[in-house]
Amino acid sequence: MAQYETVIGLEVHVELATKTKIFCGCSTAFGGAPNSHTCPVCTGLPGSLPVLNKQVVEYAMAVGLATNCQINQYCKFDRKNYFYPDNPQNYQISQLYYPICHDGGIKIDVNGQKKIVRIHEIHMEEDAGKLVHDEWEDVSLVDYNRSGVPLIEIVSEPDMRSADEVIAYLEKLRLIIQYLGASDCKLQEGSMRADVNLSVRPVGARTEMKNLNSFKAIARAIEAERARQIELIEEGKSVVQETRRWDDNKEYSYPMRSKEDAQDYRYFPEPDLPPLQIPDEWIKQLKSSQPELRDEKMARYKEEYEIPDYDADIITGSKRMADIFEQTVALGAAPKKVSNWLMTETMRLLKEQMMDPDELDFSPKHLAMLIALVEKKTINQTIAKEVFEKIFADDIEPESYVKEHGLGMVSDTDALQKTVEEVIAANPQ
Repeated sequence: MAQYETVIGLEVHVELATKTKIFCGCSTAFGGAPNSHTCPVCTGLPGSLPVLNKQVVEYAMAVGLATNCQINQYCKFDRKNYFYPDNPQNYQISQLYYPICHDGGIKIDVNGQKKIVRIHEIHMEEDAGKLVHDEWEDVSLVDYNRSGVPLIEIVSEPDMRSADEVIAYLEKLRLIIQYLGASDCKLQEGSMRADVNLSVRPVGARTEMKNLNSFKAIARAIEAERARQIELIEEGKSVVQETRRWDDNKEYSYPMRSKEDAQDYRYFPEPDLPPLQIPDEWIKQLKSSQPELRDEKMARYKEEYEIPDYDADIITGSKRMADIFEQTVALGAAPKKVSNWLMTETMRLLKEQMMDPDELDFSPKHLAMLIALVEKKTINQTIAKEVFEKIFADDIEPESYVKEHGLGMVSDTDALQKTVEEVIAANPQ
């Protein structure tokens, strides 16, 4: 049987963490009653004009700088024309000819093998609305709350060769963006979505898998599409260049439309937005204000706090967990003791409750207080685990909880001796 190499490139859409939309002042908050976060601009009413949100540009540049991209100091917007019910203007404002970032890349590590996945470009655009299909009534309704939410699209080169490399790339990308604060990257809420462009060599036709919103679904879709294309080639059939939608419940993909080229969208320069001129000073300011990213943080933890590589890797794998670790240490707790609580009890409870580390909401102050209670021998380790479960669930204040429930250990020798004598007297045998 012939050997085939899988060639994969990704288009990753990320909703940015601005409070308002890209071209108007409407809220970007997730949820809300349908069509309640809308105005004439984001619903495409005649005569309305877009105004660019400066924070969108800053977030896009920050992600570009963190992924080693060049910043295009002259960039502009274009209209991408297509007709679909969730697209109120019948066009999308995007960037085709002069995207804000280009020619970058990030390093990934898969089973000890390091490689760089190149980034072709990052461009800014607006999101479309959302169709809600009511199968009971046999109708489709449209919600424009998401219309105009700012996106960046990160387009990789076709440098990935397996599902493992794709997941490593996406996880690295997600952590970079979360550490920057540019997006929460919650796949379940659609604030990070991936389109997978996949082909198998030696045949050059490719397909695109749209809007995959979990890492497990992406991995399954890649393996299934790889197998589908190889089966077609082995049967002597051609692979049609098309867009396919993945049904993760059925673990099956089905064709949506033939793959579009740029000319199908009739791009032309957006007439309502002037070109963007980005001065050197703005880029320098953003560079100087970039936060410590995961790789640098992990190296510092090992050197400064002397915690094991494994601990540093797990803790920095979530920005929320890294924040809890640093803030608890800053309150005076020993780094290794904080690490132990995060690596054992916290990870156990996260697994039991099927939670993501980014959902942790207990106070570092309360964890530091709990560690201090154990250090002072006010409570033992068994009681501390019981108290921590309450901190994890309800963020209770541990000192008060220990007093209210009589969980403190007695260290008065006379009191202990008296108790022992009473027990012996009551049980002479």
